[in-house]
Amino acid sequence: MAYILLAVIGLASGIIGALVGLGGGIILVPATLFMGVNLGLIDGITPQSVVGLSVIMMIFIGLASTLSYMKAKMVDYRSGYIFFAGSVPGTVLGAFVNKGLDLSSFNLYFGILLILLSTLLLVRKYLKPVHWFVDRGKQRTFTDKMGETHVFGYPLWFALLLTFGIGFASGLFGMGGGSIIVPAMILLFLFPPHIAVGTSMFMVFLSAIVNSITHISLGNVPWLYAIPVVPAAYIGAKLGAKLNQKMKSETLVVALRIIFLILGVRSIIEGVFG
Repeated sequence: MAYILLAVIGLASGIIGALVGLGGGIILVPATLFMGVNLGLIDGITPQSVVGLSVIMMIFIGLASTLSYMKAKMVDYRSGYIFFAGSVPGTVLGAFVNKGLDLSSFNLYFGILLILLSTLLLVRKYLKPVHWFVDRGKQRTFTDKMGETHVFGYPLWFALLLTFGIGFASGLFGMGGGSIIVPAMILLFLFPPHIAVGTSMFMVFLSAIVNSITHISLGNVPWLYAIPVVPAAYIGAKLGAKLNQKMKSETLVVALRIIFLILGVRSIIEGVFG
């Protein structure tokens, strides 16, 4: 039963993660903790082990979706490498901080993060794009399939500072960072949405490799549980990347922010009273 549940969670994480550029960890971590700790359906689950499982999964979600976005020419490699360089120190630091968290603390901080992400998803379509960063950074251009040319860019120092913080959250909570970087790329750096998602998944793939090395060295990876999660997540990521190119993801974003809000409130309650 545990392996079936993990396969289903991995599949859902792959589809949703690749579809909107979240990376998948933001789905797998709360779902696995709930099934394992609250319902007792998955033995041996701790905050450390679920984060270790998540970062291993994100390597394959990132790889599968990146390959799909590469074929569709939706990856800005230069930005992906810059964002990756900024995230690496934060990722390593976050992984070491994770080692000292007990379940109550993890639930509290993770719940706060989920509510912040829910709020970000709620208000992002009402926020006007900020041109300050593009005007003061190195500008890039991209012409989409409709023939429309998009101008985007960012100051290098800000991109490195932002991705350091995203890397820290990734290492601490086992999330891919796409849930933060994608809105930032669209609203602050004026990336075309599909390019933002494709570039985000490229960064998730590179960051997950570093993140996984750190968590493996700390003994956080439950390898037996990775057996059902990894192939399911890989298949899900392929499906999610294809769906991204064919549909608008606004309906899914609405559902995600409701789920994040519910899970966040519940996680904070467990962190405070659990």
